[in-house]
Amino acid sequence: MKILVVGGTRFFGIPMIGKLLSEGHDVTIATRGRAANPFADRTKQIIMDRTDPRQVKEALANLNYDLIIDKVAYSSNDVKALLENACCRRYIQMSSGSVYAQEKDNTKEEEFDPVTYPLVWQSRNEDYAAGKRLAERAALEFMDASACVFVRYPVVLGENDYTGRLKFYVDHIRDGIPMYVDPMDYGIAFIHERQAGEFIAFLADHAFSGAVNGSSAGWITPRQIIGYVEEKTGRKAILSDDGEKAPFNGMPDNESYNTEKAEKLGYHFSDLSDWIYKLLDHYINM
Repeated sequence: MKILVVGGTRFFGIPMIGKLLSEGHDVTIATRGRAANPFADRTKQIIMDRTDPRQVKEALANLNYDLIIDKVAYSSNDVKALLENACCRRYIQMSSGSVYAQEKDNTKEEEFDPVTYPLVWQSRNEDYAAGKRLAERAALEFMDASACVFVRYPVVLGENDYTGRLKFYVDHIRDGIPMYVDPMDYGIAFIHERQAGEFIAFLADHAFSGAVNGSSAGWITPRQIIGYVEEKTGRKAILSDDGEKAPFNGMPDNESYNTEKAEKLGYHFSDLSDWIYKLLDHYINM
């Protein structure tokens, strides 16, 4: 299959592209060229700014793809710049669990329908959730719904997470830096970078359309994260209202994602407990 991947040269794009290549696909990566392509010897590469319609048009002129995997769609204008200038039979968008109005237990795909969401053409801004909703909606202006897939994940974590969100807790406890954590006892869902990448590659080879959740089974609370790091490091967390705000603050309820659709396709997500503590150990031992 001839596949164009927009983004994908770091974090969970790496296991995704690795899996696509192992399945024998002809992969082209389109990026701004700021990060090295770890698959430079096995893929084609296009340098373009996907937010600039002129650049996209010039870069993709006369090119046709069986599938476009769009990892960096953050607004309706992002999608417009790409899809009005690209030719493909099928489109997979890396969306987000943020499209749901409320983070809660057993969130199902039907709780956000891009078809009925009001379309506004706008560029990227600070409202990440609204941007992701509009990105899904905008795709339906250019592609039939039967040709679109919207992959919705919670926060993706892993050894290559450049945001340092989980590492925040380890660093602050080990170094005695005050932090503000609230709430302490609501469960948070995550997915590991390897499965986040490999599930998208899995979808490339399966006839599916619409929205689909992906998430490790189970959740973990900030209190559990802190308790584990305290035990492993022998240091007590300094919790303070004046401390630096922790990355996962503001959860209104326990969060989990219903993954029955993915499971029916034949993909099985791991339990969160299978890897989250190993990842904490990785940061502790760095």
